Amino acid sequence: MALSSSYSSPFLLLLLFATAAIASSDDGGEKTTHLHYYLHANYGGPNTTTVTVVSPPGNDSGSSFGSIAVGDHMLKEGLDPSSTLIGKAEELAVQASLGSPAYLSAFNFVFTAGDYNGSSISILGRAAPSDAAIERGVVGGSGMFRMARGYTISRVVKSTGPDDFLFVVEFDAYVFHY
Repeated sequence: MALSSSYSSPFLLLLLFATAAIASSDDGGEKTTHLHYYLHANYGGPNTTTVTVVSPPGNDSGSSFGSIAVGDHMLKEGLDPSSTLIGKAEELAVQASLGSPAYLSAFNFVFTAGDYNGSSISILGRAAPSDAAIERGVVGGSGMFRMARGYTISRVVKSTGPDDFLFVVEFDAYVFHY
């Protein structure tokens, strides 16, 4: 019995040092990042960034229930159209409410400049245009935002129209990631 314990002690000691080395190489675990940016969308004119790809069939009521739109919008540092471009927002929106307009909204925010260049976050949630602020969940990410989770709060801060409808939405994203 004493012989087997003398052989297992060095193994346990080695295992202890290996575990400590792995734990010390960890860079601190989960991080929290607050992102603040502006989505610039154009709903009309020659520079439109959103198109309806499916219209509801046989819809005589004037409702847009069932419509599907896709978008490829600019993410910028500021409200001004000339502010620095930091990425793009790839969007899928489905009009999913029979009542007042509300959309199932999915975004990939792809960062192409700055500290988060090459990274992305994925957002999913309900968007009702009548809401003053819209909250959506962060459901994933890539690059610096692997295994991301969290939430976004967005609000419309500028809209123009009717021929060249510019829509600017301010986003605050609170992202937990490794």
